[in-house]
Amino acid sequence: MKKLFILAVMLLNFGAVNAQKIYVANSAASADVKVFVVDRESYADLLVFKVDRESYAGKNDGKWFFVDREAYAQKKIYTVDREAYADIKIFFVDREAYAGWKNRSKMHLLE
Repeated sequence: MKKLFILAVMLLNFGAVNAQKIYVANSAASADVKVFVVDRESYADLLVFKVDRESYAGKNDGKWFFVDREAYAQKKIYTVDREAYADIKIFFVDREAYAGWKNRSKMHLLE
């Protein structure tokens, strides 16, 4: 019984630590980070891959799982319409292997 309890605690902690859950906020004031979606990979600070399951999300490595409720999110983002207003520039990639930071000096914004 004790081993089962320890295993359950470890699995719960692993899931909480591992998932980067993102919520798209309705305003810049309620967001943690303002992002601008660029049209070229070379302009991006972060290459983002949208995963379809929470368990596939990474920890600050560009693999994002979008949640529909603010309470479930680790980070709240707001998409701005001008690059100058953004904290980070992102580009959506079509393969998980391509996800990741190109400008590591901005990693702290999503930790």
